[in-house]
Amino acid sequence: MSIHESGENYLEAILTIRKRTGGCRSIDVARELGFSKPSVSIMMRELRENGFIEIDFANDISLTEKGMQIAVSIAERHEILSKVLMMLGVPEETAYNDACKIEHDLSPVSFEKIKEYYLIHK
Repeated sequence: MSIHESGENYLEAILTIRKRTGGCRSIDVARELGFSKPSVSIMMRELRENGFIEIDFANDISLTEKGMQIAVSIAERHEILSKVLMMLGVPEETAYNDACKIEHDLSPVSFEKIKEYYLIHK
């Protein structure tokens, strides 16, 4: 399975929840993303079967190395794009929402240039 935007969003959400609370269950992901528990369960099964996550006996979700690499990359893109948009005067909520839309489609070359700009001007 190649990971698509929705899968990337799930992995980023798992990373965010684990950083915030130390653990993550499907219900936490459902709340974070505003999706139904059955929808989240379907995606969790796909992510697990494709080696992006592991779920233990207590239903705690963790990222595999493969899943972690994607989650960290998407989270970095989200954060830097949000910060650059805010530097340009975009309100915070709008910046975070727009960054979520941009982060998946932006080429690595363009992102690296935006990241360089941000690091110079922050």
